[in-house]
Amino acid sequence: MDHQVNEEIRDKEIRLISETGAQLGIMPVAKALEIAAERDLDLVKISPGATPPVCKLMNYGKYRFEQAKREKEAKKNQHVVEIKEVRMSPGIDSNDFNVKVRNAQKFLLDGNRVKVTVRFRGREMAHTDIGERLLAQFAQLCAESGTIDKNPKLDGRHMTMFLTPKAVKPQ
Repeated sequence: MDHQVNEEIRDKEIRLISETGAQLGIMPVAKALEIAAERDLDLVKISPGATPPVCKLMNYGKYRFEQAKREKEAKKNQHVVEIKEVRMSPGIDSNDFNVKVRNAQKFLLDGNRVKVTVRFRGREMAHTDIGERLLAQFAQLCAESGTIDKNPKLDGRHMTMFLTPKAVKPQ
């Protein structure tokens, strides 16, 4: 949010707050600008919607720098949730299946959502129940690290299910 500073303020009267937070009262903008110049500070409109608008005396450059620093720190601490995908076919062997389950558990523990997909080819489409059982078993094995977000759903030649992490680990 960009603030109006010094000469950009076009109101006739404003309510002025000092750099320490004390109220200096309602006065014309010209007088407030004089006070700001005397104290070597900027006049910044912080509440334009109020009547009269509220302005504060502050070092605007320092204020913007501090705000940018806080935003950068907040951005650094946030975690973007990604969707990781695990693909398999209905005829998957038990060892391959266990490897896929371990990978999905690792993704869930990292705080990411997991999309589990079973791809049907050719005559496998006649046996979609095999894929459904596979996804149910997959969800059961991932139960301690994640929960089912979207139940298995057949979409064309793919059956998909979404898992979400139970608890995001603290950073």
